[in-house]
Amino acid sequence: MKQTAIVIGAGIGGIATAARLAKNGYDVTVLEKNDTPGGRCNQIIKDGHRFDIGPTLFLMPEIWEETFASLGENLSDHLDLRRIDPTYKVRFDDGLELELTSNIGKMQTQLEKVEKTAFTGFLNYIAEGSRHYKLSLEKFVGRNFFNIFEYFSLSNLPLIFQLKALGKHYKNTSRFFQDERLKAAFTFQNMYLGLSPYDAPATYSLLQYTELAEGVWYPMGGMYAGIQALTKIAEKLGVKFIYNAPVKKLKVAGSKVAGLELEDGREFAADIFVGNADLPYIYDQLLPDRAEAKKLIEEKLYTCSTIMFYWGVDKEYPQIAHHNVFLGGDYKASFDQIFNDHILPEAPSFYVHAPKRTDPAAAPEGQDTLYVLVPVGHLDARSKQDWDALIQRARQTVLTRLGNELGATDLERHLKFEMVYQPKTWKERFNLVNGSAFGLSHNFWQVGYLRPRNRHAKYKNLYFAGASTHPGTGLPIVLLSARLTTERILKEMGTISVQNVKKAMLAAAD
Repeated sequence: MKQTAIVIGAGIGGIATAARLAKNGYDVTVLEKNDTPGGRCNQIIKDGHRFDIGPTLFLMPEIWEETFASLGENLSDHLDLRRIDPTYKVRFDDGLELELTSNIGKMQTQLEKVEKTAFTGFLNYIAEGSRHYKLSLEKFVGRNFFNIFEYFSLSNLPLIFQLKALGKHYKNTSRFFQDERLKAAFTFQNMYLGLSPYDAPATYSLLQYTELAEGVWYPMGGMYAGIQALTKIAEKLGVKFIYNAPVKKLKVAGSKVAGLELEDGREFAADIFVGNADLPYIYDQLLPDRAEAKKLIEEKLYTCSTIMFYWGVDKEYPQIAHHNVFLGGDYKASFDQIFNDHILPEAPSFYVHAPKRTDPAAAPEGQDTLYVLVPVGHLDARSKQDWDALIQRARQTVLTRLGNELGATDLERHLKFEMVYQPKTWKERFNLVNGSAFGLSHNFWQVGYLRPRNRHAKYKNLYFAGASTHPGTGLPIVLLSARLTTERILKEMGTISVQNVKKAMLAAAD
């Protein structure tokens, strides 16, 4: 008799966990509130235009490769990856342009035009990022911690200082660069995690290392091609997906979750439950412990949110590169306004993704598909947040800078359609508390063992996989979350793998 598992949510963490459990002999059902898998890594297709909804950067391919290998598959058989280099074109409001690239000679030429010693600083910065990446992956991000003493062990304590986990990322860049624009160019990547570089640990210099050394990639068909591939593999392993199935509540009995009820009244029972819906939402809306939920909601720090524009355009704009970053205004003030005041900065920075530069199928011939991400504060009843006005101001900022700096002065006239996501959308569609697009934040007190664990402290058969549990946010890190959660389940709950079934049959025969 197989052990049964129910996964709540078909985000990438839920799909990968379900597939891993099925590979190890579990009978797995995934319940997803929306009508397709993917969570924030979903897609929109309209009038021949294809948009990734959330993530657009395929990073850390070795983690993807390990995920597919653990399921008996080869990544290359499922995804056609193309390296994007230059990784970005970064534009400042004073006219400076930088192309971040793995071409060392080009980096040297660009950096030394800005600051004479910047290239030496860059090499040292990337070397530090390499150390941080390898140490983090091996000692902190890529493993489970079962108690506080494992995390703050005598062997780990020196590593916390080596990783500069107590330092701040932006301040740390002053050791390598003097020009404020260069400091910005090598710290804006914190926004992938929904963090301010003024608050993010200096450990996150690893982000720039992964991009320039290991590459920024694009799967043909978009990031959603990765979701489709993993879902297909999971189904082949026997995982059952039930869509349009929002969970109403978890039914608990003593120290276990006994079952759950859907909004439509259907009930499910299983041996184990894995929450891939955002962890704070599960504590707040699906579990009965109000005091614990209140503590999590009110005392934890959350990432920022985003205003998204998905533009179908009836004209192609080849001057807009695959990945584009526009940094604007007072860098520190903009982050203060996002993370402290929870509003749109006076001079917003933004990111533009033009997938047709790499993938012609992303838009009809002669047309373009443009995705715009504008960081903004998360929902906060105490702040004055007129979202209609903020969206209009964000749109105008983007159109003005694309017109002035790239010559796309007629872009607004060529918009076939526009779809907008904002913090309320993230909250309502994806159950993200406060509309925080990246889940719980990452500071020293919310990483490793100090982050909400991937198993509930009271309900011993309730596990978590996703951005707001250990190890954190970002697609490859969530894939690691799926691995770590599965490893913990198999360690604590046991497995009925094919090998174990054979052993049991042989033992019974004797």
